[in-house]
Amino acid sequence: MSTAVTVRVPAKVNVQLAVGAPRPDGFHDLANVFLAVGLYDEVTVAPADGLRVTCSGPDAAQVPLDATNLAARAAIELAGRHGIAPDVHIHIAKDIPVAGGMAGGSADGAAALLACDTLWGTGATRDELLDICARLGSDVPFSLVGGAALGTGRGEKLTPIEVGGTFHWVFAVADGGLSTPAVYGEFDRLTAGTDVPAPVASPALLEALRAGDPTALAGALGNDLQPAALSLRPSLADTLAAGTGAGALAALVSGSGPTTAFLTADEESARKVAEALTASGTCRKARTAVSPAPGATVVRPGTPYSPRI
Repeated sequence: MSTAVTVRVPAKVNVQLAVGAPRPDGFHDLANVFLAVGLYDEVTVAPADGLRVTCSGPDAAQVPLDATNLAARAAIELAGRHGIAPDVHIHIAKDIPVAGGMAGGSADGAAALLACDTLWGTGATRDELLDICARLGSDVPFSLVGGAALGTGRGEKLTPIEVGGTFHWVFAVADGGLSTPAVYGEFDRLTAGTDVPAPVASPALLEALRAGDPTALAGALGNDLQPAALSLRPSLADTLAAGTGAGALAALVSGSGPTTAFLTADEESARKVAEALTASGTCRKARTAVSPAPGATVVRPGTPYSPRI
């Protein structure tokens, strides 16, 4: 037996994803309004003879278990900065859809970073952790912070946003995934030869969040990647129509997709929309969740650990 640290980390939905023209470095400037939602992965780290990653839960077979996994990269980056060997067993208990546009991989990177920092007692500052997150990926800093935030730059520069209430969502999980680089590539193809405006956060959307008003938020939702996701996966249009037909206030592709997100008026409406989506045959399953949710949180520090997980 040895000690282990478990961190719970939320999924995200982009209530606005405004995308600028491609930059010289290949990224795009964004105005990315993140909301953390109550679907969680749990990442456990424990001392080991070397770095090892395992995974369980829905679609675990799709999760890479080598050094390309963001959780492994987080451990390597933090260990390198503090002169520590990254000898940990990282176990990811998945509940966030894989390759679904809800930042599941980014969430695991943020969770592993916080868990390793806690396990090793590195005493890393919040700024250091956020810097490592930004190096790992554009969505990783928000997974650490949670709540609600505006992400600018390529999404990694965060400004907290006030949220005045609880929002109820349904997420329809599609079969298979969509590659984020492929979706951005399709965005570039669809917008080639046009004047792509600089991305700006919607004042109406920010006010709807502050007011906790789901009807106002429904009218302000936006995702500039949605046409690209629909171009690559036309069947998502049927899912969006099924959810709005069942009473959702609004629907959009979550991030780069293929998960689709449905904003509802309340918990009962969310339940009905989820049932209708499941019955429609247009998605693999439907999940309800609320937002905002807390970011990466240590839930079991220093617990007894058995390496059989």
